[in-house]
Amino acid sequence: MLSGEKILVTGPAGRIAFGICKTLAKNNEVWGIARFSDPKQRDEVEAIGVKTRKMDLGDGDFGDLPRDFTYLLHIAVSLENDSYDKALRVNAEGTGLLLEHCRRAKAALVMSTVSVYKPHPDPYYAFRETDPLGDVLGGVPAPYSVTKIAEEGVARYCARSFNLPVTIARMGCAYGDRGGLPTWHLDAIAAGQPVNTRWDPMPYSPIHYDDINDQVEPLLAAASVPATIVNWAGDEPVTVQEWSNYMAGLMGVKADIKVTPVPGASTGSVGDATKRISITGRGKVDWKDGCRRMVEALYPNRLVKR
Repeated sequence: MLSGEKILVTGPAGRIAFGICKTLAKNNEVWGIARFSDPKQRDEVEAIGVKTRKMDLGDGDFGDLPRDFTYLLHIAVSLENDSYDKALRVNAEGTGLLLEHCRRAKAALVMSTVSVYKPHPDPYYAFRETDPLGDVLGGVPAPYSVTKIAEEGVARYCARSFNLPVTIARMGCAYGDRGGLPTWHLDAIAAGQPVNTRWDPMPYSPIHYDDINDQVEPLLAAASVPATIVNWAGDEPVTVQEWSNYMAGLMGVKADIKVTPVPGASTGSVGDATKRISITGRGKVDWKDGCRRMVEALYPNRLVKR
């Protein structure tokens, strides 16, 4: 892992960024910026050794935030449900302002999403980095995929304009003890509630937080001008039906999977992992192992199959 660096992470209390911060803070000077609307979240981040500043990326006012970071990990995102303007202000404009502030860094990683791809009729189609982009049309807040595409455009411009090596990493289905789609489905199963999804089958590319933490350094090392674009997705496709039935079986119950089709929406969210594997190597956490570990951590008294 990186050592002796001064690293800025956005959204450090988030379910993905928190683990990255915790991993990096062991051997680096890590700073974290966010709105921190919940003071308890800021306390949690500072407790793992991260220096924090409270700010809104959309405002572009970085106050006394240093400019001498050696690496930037831009993980934060606006999840506005209805305002494209607000989401563009944070996801696109905010990204540009942030990269300008950190333009002297060795490299920056900007986290995008597999949801930027134009929907494909084959649910198991593995989206490649060169595939057409488009509105995912369902399953996420309405402005999400469009404004993340805009963010990518801004990041690509900044890489060239500032001669700043950038990796744009399109995140797949991140999961683990702090949350994620499989985690939320586990919560539903444990509560005796239905698992909601929009298609049968509904495949994703799940990637465990442990693998995400391990892959930060090689993805930063792959940053370039023009920007490197890569799917940050798991090694293999897994459906909602598969992981839900597996976790339910571990608890000795049956998953109630409710399918509500969303016309026009993407029928799958599988990211081709070939390029990422060439950079980081294969993931270390098999999806069944990751799901079992979640049950053991979150519902230890419910585990019946060991």
